[in-house]
Amino acid sequence: MIVGVGIDVVDVARFLEVLERAPSLRERLFTAQERDLPPSSLAARFAAKEAIAKALGAPGGMSWQDATVHRVAGGAPVVELRGTVAARAAELGVTTWHLSISHDAGIASAMAVAEG
Repeated sequence: MIVGVGIDVVDVARFLEVLERAPSLRERLFTAQERDLPPSSLAARFAAKEAIAKALGAPGGMSWQDATVHRVAGGAPVVELRGTVAARAAELGVTTWHLSISHDAGIASAMAVAEG
């Protein structure tokens, strides 16, 4: 059963401008494994986290640090949840995630489907 669907689109250049203006934002939004990714990949990870939050109903109080998106060579991205995001997913009965991320022509996008 589909519990929720989320989608997000990010303008890569604008996103990087924000990160340059507020360097501490990089640490707040991304886990240690994500922080050193190329700019377009960072924007795609941000879009993925937004899509995940939307699939969960976008409740307040969730921490960006509680979701990590892992890239698997030759496979779909893998969502790793903990803390506040894992708690919300458990509350809704989410057992499986389907995530698609892309970045091209200055745009990063992501779609997340939460399944229970």
